[in-house]
Amino acid sequence: MSPYAAEFIGTMILIALGGGVCAGVSLKKSFAHGSGWIVIGLGWGLAVAVAVYAVGQISGAHLNPAVTLALAFQGAFSWRDVPGYIVAQLLGAMAGAVIVVLHYLPHWKETEDTATKLSVFATGPAMDHPFANVLSEMIGTFIFVLALQSFGANSFAEGLNPLIVGFLVVSIGLSFGGTTGYAINPARDLGPRLVHWLLPIPGKGTSNWKYAWVPIVGPLLGGSFGGLFYQTVFKGNMTLAFWIVLGMIVVVLMLTFRFSRTYKSDKAHKMTA
Repeated sequence: MSPYAAEFIGTMILIALGGGVCAGVSLKKSFAHGSGWIVIGLGWGLAVAVAVYAVGQISGAHLNPAVTLALAFQGAFSWRDVPGYIVAQLLGAMAGAVIVVLHYLPHWKETEDTATKLSVFATGPAMDHPFANVLSEMIGTFIFVLALQSFGANSFAEGLNPLIVGFLVVSIGLSFGGTTGYAINPARDLGPRLVHWLLPIPGKGTSNWKYAWVPIVGPLLGGSFGGLFYQTVFKGNMTLAFWIVLGMIVVVLMLTFRFSRTYKSDKAHKMTA
């Protein structure tokens, strides 16, 4: 099997299991309905572990464009292979979302709330604040990639590494996931969001494209900086890319902060008008 096919299948498994737990908890007339955030966090962690076990020896199980970019910036992964990996991850995420749609086929009609249906596919903010939302995704993905890199300095029993990565995802979900739903993976959000937009799901509502940039930009910048931070601080190997990505983060946060102030002012004006 080619590494690209492995990334497709691994990401498909990740989203099928991760989106599946969201559907089970969120959709009506599911036995898991209402079982809560702890179940979602644990379900996503196990989804990551299973996906990494499935394809880790073939492609390295990036399953996430933020991880792929982080490794490329470190020089541990060829830039030539980056586009193919990201396309495979995105298509795999879409395939996984389609599996979730089919598995829960009669439950979509039984669930009236459109936001609940969208939450099965894509993330969204608990509080609509663009600056805080993108910062949250940056922090979550920074911690994810930094910790992921640090695992290499520790010795685990053979075969336990994927499970440790799954525990890391559970930890991030429980600690940081309550703000934006912790996408920490652009393919995990964009692929299923596209499926939500494309498929005729009963009463699905909008796909909230105005927010879709947050779980793309935040994880890509946060993850890339996490990899470069590890290379610089832990390995003592600073490169120009460290400063370029840091500069991009500062610019994005400044622009988003300014936009957030304008956005908040506009919302307040509309409420008083």
